[in-house]
Amino acid sequence: MLDIKFIRENSDKVKEACANKNINGGDTIVDQLLDLDIKKRSLMTTLENLRATQNKFTKSASAKSSGETMNNIEEAKKNKLEIKTLEPDLQETENKFNELLMKLPNIPFDDVPVGKDDSENVVLRQIGSLPKFNFIPKEHFQIGEELNIIDIERASTVAGSRFYFLKNEAALLEMALVNFAFSKLAKKGFSPVIPPVMIQPKLASGMGYIENHPDEESYYLERDNLYLTATSEQSLGAMHHREILDQLPKKYVAFSTCFRRESGSYGKDTKGIFRVHQFDKMEMFVFSKPEDSEKEHQNLLAIEEELMKDLKIPYQVINICTGDLGKSAARKYDIEAWMPGQNRYRETHSTSNCTDYQARGINIKYKDQKNNLNFVHTLNGTAFAMGRIIVAILENNQQKDGSVKIPKVLQKYTRFKVIKLKKILK
Repeated sequence: MLDIKFIRENSDKVKEACANKNINGGDTIVDQLLDLDIKKRSLMTTLENLRATQNKFTKSASAKSSGETMNNIEEAKKNKLEIKTLEPDLQETENKFNELLMKLPNIPFDDVPVGKDDSENVVLRQIGSLPKFNFIPKEHFQIGEELNIIDIERASTVAGSRFYFLKNEAALLEMALVNFAFSKLAKKGFSPVIPPVMIQPKLASGMGYIENHPDEESYYLERDNLYLTATSEQSLGAMHHREILDQLPKKYVAFSTCFRRESGSYGKDTKGIFRVHQFDKMEMFVFSKPEDSEKEHQNLLAIEEELMKDLKIPYQVINICTGDLGKSAARKYDIEAWMPGQNRYRETHSTSNCTDYQARGINIKYKDQKNNLNFVHTLNGTAFAMGRIIVAILENNQQKDGSVKIPKVLQKYTRFKVIKLKKILK
């Protein structure tokens, strides 16, 4: 969430951020919030004065004469009644205030490109030569079916659409990616984590992950009042809620299963495993000092690019515009891998600097050199979204005979260099 002091002093900037991030009714939200802020502070001051007066009545009652005591009792009753009347009013005002505050997005950095949606994102660079084939390259789902390593048809009979079985060499390929990433990132100072895949609504909301209609995107367990996490950055970010961190930066890399309804994706990527309800993912997360967060963000992006170069997959880096930035991020980059079967680049990675927006929402602080408490900055970045990176590996490394070569850096983990066509009982 945003700092109310910042909103008071920069209301026009907050309204501009709402407009640039496509937050409906942003001007009204800001104006109503500031009105409630005035009312809340006035009520708090009034109640503080009334409670102070009440304490004086209590202390002085025994020292007064009986006549004076009777007068004080009457005044104390009136005072107490007024307190009782104003307390619910303050509670209601605070609830409305917090509800509106949670609707406001993080402020984009000044140099983030302004745009309405992903059509106005900016390509920063393209890395790697596109593979050349002497045959028409296939899409991953055809490759996976022919090699008997992806089974979408049977998964649909088990769980419905947008699910899949990852089998045989593909299952081993995912584990190779996990081991490779954990090993590489541990050497870079990231602590490996297997996190919970459920999160309390108040924490998800505090970090900006629950929007106006959360059930359209997230799976909610009503009986338990828990959401299934859509990415492990939700669990990682919440790991230190209500804590004061003594050493920064703190860096984590997590592997977990993620769940998304994809309700807004009707008709998109209906074939294959690119856009699904359940997938595995490795996520990096950093807690940093404010003055270091931009450096840490560039480091996350550099690691993502290094991982793509290790796999020898061509990619492009995208600077995300304000309209596609999301609620929590002040800056975001995407990496899109070249998919020969689709003849286009597709998103496989993202990395965001959320400044103090999430830390303020779930109360994560650190002590500076002067012993002052400040909110940390939080950053996240994809290591591997397993389904999507496997799609990229299959499509970029397919051979004319139907086989798929394994990237060299993964071969010591897979213990095989190629996935070949073979006869396997289905």
